Amino acid sequence: MRKLILLYTALTLSLSPMLSYAAAKKTHKHVVSHIKVSHTKYQKNKAGNYDLAKYKLNRNVAGVKKSRVHVQKVSMSVPRAYDGSGPLELASSKALVINQLTGEIIYAKNTNQSTPIASVTKLMTAMVMLDAHLPMDDLLFIGDEDVDYLKRTHSRLNVGTQLTRGELLQLALMSSENRAASALARNYPGGIGAFMVAMNRKAEVLGMKSTRFYDATGLDSNNVSTAEDLVKMVNAAYHYPEIRQVTTTASQEITLYGRENPINFVNTNSLVRGSDWVIGLSKTGFINEAGRCLVMQAEISGQPMIIVLLDSAGKQSRIGDANRIRKWIEYNDTGSLGENVSG
Repeated sequence: MRKLILLYTALTLSLSPMLSYAAAKKTHKHVVSHIKVSHTKYQKNKAGNYDLAKYKLNRNVAGVKKSRVHVQKVSMSVPRAYDGSGPLELASSKALVINQLTGEIIYAKNTNQSTPIASVTKLMTAMVMLDAHLPMDDLLFIGDEDVDYLKRTHSRLNVGTQLTRGELLQLALMSSENRAASALARNYPGGIGAFMVAMNRKAEVLGMKSTRFYDATGLDSNNVSTAEDLVKMVNAAYHYPEIRQVTTTASQEITLYGRENPINFVNTNSLVRGSDWVIGLSKTGFINEAGRCLVMQAEISGQPMIIVLLDSAGKQSRIGDANRIRKWIEYNDTGSLGENVSG
């Protein structure tokens, strides 16, 4: 009898943990089954944007009073594509848009503030070189003097590369090749010194009173100008057929020294490479001191416009600004813009 009692006691003790675990598991399953998670929702606000609404969990556990669902709204606006109907806001810190035909100012923002202009410089480099009426089929060499030891920028034109003056002009303007621009200045009658004098004299003739040039590439941040002056430079450059042609070429394959296959050079302005813009002249620029720059002559709403965008932060911000300007002009009557467009 005593043996039976001991056997029963041992069996009971061995089963107790298992029964406790089973009971706890059942309770946990009961609690979990009453946890309800609401779906995240987007709620449209009065401004036409959307707010993200997050819902907290509602735990309905036995013995615990049911709580209300707490809604916490987290503002997360989803921007709509700019259609031109609202105010024109640009990322560029200096900007000027004029009607090339009438001279009317369409948009102006900090137009007289002096700023480095980076490779926009190369438009003046091209005009000065073309004014000298030098043979465009002359073969020129890229020398060590053309290597950028200031900013240490990369170039696909190795020292020793031999190209015609016309090819160097195209690469300097279309692809913003600094060594090409330097070689053009170095092979000017009288050398680089004479070339710099000619650049600043040309700026003076064009009435660019706030503009100074210290090199032909734009790598030197002492090359400064204003949006007002650059409108004059773009307008002057537009009258050179060679500049119009090469700055609006999307890409060009050129065979370089020491290479069997040609290399494809592309335009630094993505609007030239692939868009429905009607562009008559284009030049981009960038160094850290200047920010992202873009100047263009383009047809918008049947009118020739000159657009100058300077010191824009972000790789695509200048392109975004150009597209916003176009939509804004197309949406509005250009005749009614005038004095009410200063940023």
